[in-house]
Amino acid sequence: MKIGSGLKAKLVQQARTEGFVSCRLCRPGDVPEVPGRLARFVEAGYHGQMGWMAERTHWRGDPQALWPEAKTVIMLAESYAPDHDPRAILKRRGKGAISVYAQNKDYHDLVKKRLKRLARWLIGEAGGEVKVFVDTAPVPEKALGQAAGLGWQGKHTNLVSRDWGNWAFIGSVFTTLDLPTDLAEPDRCGSCRACLDACPTDAFPAPYQLDARRCISYLTIEHKGPVDASLRGKLGNRIYGCDDCLAACPWNKFAVAASDLRYAARNDLLAPNLAELAMLDDAGFRAKFSGSPIKRIGRNRFVRNVLYAIGNSDDAALKPVAQALLNDPDEAVSDAASWAVGRLP
Repeated sequence: MKIGSGLKAKLVQQARTEGFVSCRLCRPGDVPEVPGRLARFVEAGYHGQMGWMAERTHWRGDPQALWPEAKTVIMLAESYAPDHDPRAILKRRGKGAISVYAQNKDYHDLVKKRLKRLARWLIGEAGGEVKVFVDTAPVPEKALGQAAGLGWQGKHTNLVSRDWGNWAFIGSVFTTLDLPTDLAEPDRCGSCRACLDACPTDAFPAPYQLDARRCISYLTIEHKGPVDASLRGKLGNRIYGCDDCLAACPWNKFAVAASDLRYAARNDLLAPNLAELAMLDDAGFRAKFSGSPIKRIGRNRFVRNVLYAIGNSDDAALKPVAQALLNDPDEAVSDAASWAVGRLP
């Protein structure tokens, strides 16, 4: 049954009440370009060790196949814009840089709760069935976001909006209700190359293409084992993720402040001490990052990243810290320690 614009207007208002900065709608089949784009990405090997990108492609490339009964996709954006320039931390000696989104609570939990509340509200108003997703299922969220008019996929492949920049989490509510949809957002990047030129590892083979194997976010979060020696020096002091391409986007002049204080940086994660982080054992790591997205990569991968940052610090005082981990049971950690010791004066 087709449902009118009155309910949609109430839905948009309810979404804003929940804290979302934007709410736009599309059909599950409004992203016909995704299968080809995904196939090219996987065929080029750009997904690296993320084998899940090559799996369930029939769902990832076709949202309608994920839930055939769905008629409308409600796309939502929630701001996590920082109140500081994350690039300033890259210059602080002996300190680590953590991606803005991971400096406090895990956004999966926060966004999903908001999505569920909105979905329950919708059921109460009009019935139907719903399913909510936030980066936890094979849903092409950025493509759907563009189709719905949330923004457009910029040259750095992330969603950009002229209303809130590119500091936002994207979530979706699939529903069996037939709601009025919005127009897709046109590309407004123009000739700008700010995000591409900001990348420390040249991870963009071309505009709108990302080779994850060179992306610092991938290398510090998804990549298992030692990072290629040719890329370690380019990591700088980034120990979890990277914000360089996001921070460079000029559309951030319209960034909207995060509505949830739980996205604000914890004092101990804004510019954490590398020496202290390197000494974390498994229990200490789990305790420190309880409730944080960082916890999912585990102590070994995290300390490996910290040692790369120590090796890039040019700080002789950190050499004993690296030396203390030369015989760490984890091979990637001991390898990183050896590399760091060799780099330090």
